[in-house]
Amino acid sequence: MPRSVNSVASRARRKKLLKLAKGYWGKRKNVLTVAKHAIDKGLNYAYRDRKTKKRNFRSLWIMRINAAARLHGYSYSQFMNLVHKKGLTLNRKVLADMAMNHPETFEAIVQQVK
Repeated sequence: MPRSVNSVASRARRKKLLKLAKGYWGKRKNVLTVAKHAIDKGLNYAYRDRKTKKRNFRSLWIMRINAAARLHGYSYSQFMNLVHKKGLTLNRKVLADMAMNHPETFEAIVQQVK
């Protein structure tokens, strides 16, 4: 009896992998085994860096708040301590945006927490 090979599914699997490798350079885009390794590595980096992005943004917000707070005579930690004691529920993202784009609003917050 002849061997039955599900070539439709096999081709679909290969096409799916090569579609993920679109835009890669050299053999990484059209040789299945090389593409498979490149895709695995790329997906690992993507997973890792989705977590790293959150850390990077938080540190950026902290730097911006620190710079703006120092213009008003406070360090970052002193300013955030006053914000928490006052019970303001503004997060770092919003505070950093105010410090960057709306300095007069940030100054009003500084006056409020004094």
